[in-house]
Amino acid sequence: MLFGTPRLVQGLNLIGIRPSGLPAVRPTVWLAAHYDSKGQPISMATRIVGALCATLGAAALIVSLIAGWTLIPALAVGVLGGGILAQNRVTDRSAGAVDNASALVAVFEILDALPRHANVGVLFLDAEELGLLGARAFVAERAALFDGAAVINFDGLDDRGRPIAFVHRTGPVVQAVAAELGAARARWLPVVVDGIILASRARECVTIMKGDWGTARVVHTLHDRAERLTLEGVRHVAAGVARALGAP
Repeated sequence: MLFGTPRLVQGLNLIGIRPSGLPAVRPTVWLAAHYDSKGQPISMATRIVGALCATLGAAALIVSLIAGWTLIPALAVGVLGGGILAQNRVTDRSAGAVDNASALVAVFEILDALPRHANVGVLFLDAEELGLLGARAFVAERAALFDGAAVINFDGLDDRGRPIAFVHRTGPVVQAVAAELGAARARWLPVVVDGIILASRARECVTIMKGDWGTARVVHTLHDRAERLTLEGVRHVAAGVARALGAP
């Protein structure tokens, strides 16, 4: 739940393909990134801790009821988690440098590195921070775009940390990208990203991130500013993805 979310959300998804004199051909690879951002009183790291406490508290409460143990420790952990998550409201007080301006820069760098004839398109999605609404609209209204295509989604590329390939649906493009980046691969992560929705239609789909626990402590806070980035992480990811897609 995100307290402060407007009841009516309006957004604009953008679709980009390279102009040419040839008949339109649907891209076989889409580079995707959300361009909206949000602030919250607590960081992503704090929310993860809160969710963990709430989950552990609920599980401990069930076990305690079955075993006849005292409920106080389980209740204390659950209340702590609930108290943290209660701060999970939307504000407009984060510049969103890592999440997700860094991903937009990476997409443009990849396009610059690829030859002009590369059959690659761009999806810039809105309202990711409001329940993945932009991705949901894309899948509902433009599902044909994803038929037989691979989607490489980018979400948060910090200078620090190792690249992470959040594999939603694997395939040769996903495997090539993960290999070029030397990325840690995961089938599940405690994050909500557009790739989860886009994978429901795409032939293969991966979300590429880069960061560590320190990054999670910055995302959605006042500290997610451009001044703390050198864009070295963006350059590393962009170069690896471009190589995987056939850049010279």
